[in-house]
Amino acid sequence: MTRTSLLARALCLLWLPSLLTPLAALAERPTLQPETCSVEGLMDSIRRGLQSKSPAYRRYLRDLLKESAVTLPEEQLRAAFERETEPLMVEHLAAALAAKTDRGESPSTMQVVSKRALNDADPAVRAAATRALRRTSAEEHTGDMYSRLVQDTSPEVRNEAATNLIEDNRYVYAGFHGPASDTAVSAAAASSDSKVTGRILGNISTAAISPESAKTLHSLLGHDSAEVRAGAATALGGVPASEMAKARQTLGAMYRSETDVGVRTAILQSIARLGFSSAVPELQALRQVDTRLVPEVDAWIRALSTGLQEWSLLLREKQRLRQAH
Repeated sequence: MTRTSLLARALCLLWLPSLLTPLAALAERPTLQPETCSVEGLMDSIRRGLQSKSPAYRRYLRDLLKESAVTLPEEQLRAAFERETEPLMVEHLAAALAAKTDRGESPSTMQVVSKRALNDADPAVRAAATRALRRTSAEEHTGDMYSRLVQDTSPEVRNEAATNLIEDNRYVYAGFHGPASDTAVSAAAASSDSKVTGRILGNISTAAISPESAKTLHSLLGHDSAEVRAGAATALGGVPASEMAKARQTLGAMYRSETDVGVRTAILQSIARLGFSSAVPELQALRQVDTRLVPEVDAWIRALSTGLQEWSLLLREKQRLRQAH
């Protein structure tokens, strides 16, 4: 018996009793069968356990399979994934395969999941496979997958892809990995779904984007959709130092010609973020352009005048001032 097989058997023997006897009797204890330590046995146990009404227990089952993935035979795991049709089980198996790549076990398993996310006939399965790649290194192993997923015919798939890009940017790369941010910008620009484009751009860090991505953001400021323009304006507020002067100049000029109040609000925020206290004179000059936003401009001026140098603290202070008036 190989070392991997021994580890897999030990893993099953240690974990399956707790799997089959959840706290607070969340499910009836099934009989432990001899084949339980195989991929199929583990999947059968998880399938039964997913009938539990406890979200915490269902999350535990997903984590159990991901942890088991390191020791489970890869060929069997792939085969189980490829023949599974129930979306929730597809998601669990896909997450297990993705975990193998993330842990250096197999560089190609992420591509197996990507293929199904892009090509499965069932949109619910495509969405499940996409969701399984969240907070992983999928962007580094799957080429232009996200630029294709945001063009999927299913709104659910497009939204899952957008969520992945946002959460990967924030939680996997902490907003400072240029290639990940560039991937998000490229995918946002590739989508014809204005809500998806605006959502991605309005929720990612652009602190490490390339000049090409910055150029893309500038081009999106002329988009027909106000949601896209607002997202692009927000994204330009966080660009690298080398792009700040151009972004600030462009946004200041755009504020005067823009008519949508939501876009103008996003522009004001980005001007404040790009300049901090040095943006006060510029904001004062824009104050009477749109009387609807005078309170917004005044809140920014007061917040910037505090001298706070941390953006999250400054944003919180501005929101407090806006609510107080």
